[in-house]
Amino acid sequence: MPCDARKAKRGRGRARIKAHPVRDTAPHQPAGTGASTVNTTLATHTTATRTAPAGDNARRARGLDVLRTVSGTNGPAVLDSLADIAPDLARYTAEFAYGDVYANPRLTPRQRQIATVAALAALGNATPQLRFHIDGALNVGCTRTEIVEVIVHTAVYAGFPAALNAIAAARDVFTARPDTATEAQTGTEPAASDASAAAEASGDTPSDRRARGTRALSAVDGQAGEHVIASLADIAPDLGAYIVDFVFGDVYTRPGLDLKTRELATVAACTALGTAAPQLKVHLHGFLNVGGTRDEAVETITQMAVYAGFPAALNAITVAREAFTEHA
Repeated sequence: MPCDARKAKRGRGRARIKAHPVRDTAPHQPAGTGASTVNTTLATHTTATRTAPAGDNARRARGLDVLRTVSGTNGPAVLDSLADIAPDLARYTAEFAYGDVYANPRLTPRQRQIATVAALAALGNATPQLRFHIDGALNVGCTRTEIVEVIVHTAVYAGFPAALNAIAAARDVFTARPDTATEAQTGTEPAASDASAAAEASGDTPSDRRARGTRALSAVDGQAGEHVIASLADIAPDLGAYIVDFVFGDVYTRPGLDLKTRELATVAACTALGTAAPQLKVHLHGFLNVGGTRDEAVETITQMAVYAGFPAALNAITVAREAFTEHA
């Protein structure tokens, strides 16, 4: 092609480009980003500005009311901290986690916080959230002793390291909340409630411990628990003995929590862990045996979708369906 013709063609191309100016596609910085108010956080969107349907506004308002009760503040910092990076996550927290799940009346606020503390202690990977919910448990009426008992209880299902780390988180919260100490709690630790120490002081013998554990196992898990112990006789009899003596003789008989609350915490922890379906099934039976209802069990599992994810909750619901059928 002659040189003049090539230059003319390039010129026409440049002309076409000038005729269609490129639009500015850079995202616009939302107004108020980084503000320290809950409403600003929830009104900010990273994708497109929209008017929230009336239903969303109601869920948001309901969720904020619940969150204020749990956090004990008018402007929960957990939402403010998301304003500059994930405002929609803040909105989902208010609307779904608190407006949909926590606001459901099938569980009391105390039951919900106990379930959450048990789950987060068992997971062992969410210390900031655990501290928040330990503080929240105090705000909705749980005592220091109950919180510590929930954490001690999780040692059975998630191991001692998880329980020890959770106790450290509880100590931090209790230190920052001297208003929650009773007359018997002059430091950061709750009043002594160690049933095993009391039993030892009164002349408790190993046979007494075994008898106490056997009674507790029978009351909670019934035949399902007895079958677990029997199944260990030919391969790990010591493990079976530890379950009876330690788990039920020492831990389950501690006076800080009633059996229904212990089983609710167990269902939450086993659901959150996601690796203990057979044990979850046994303890769903146990929860029903000690006065829990199917609605309470299902609601506890549903709440775990917020903290352990939907797969964990869905798998636990499958286990619950089997347990309910067998328990009928």
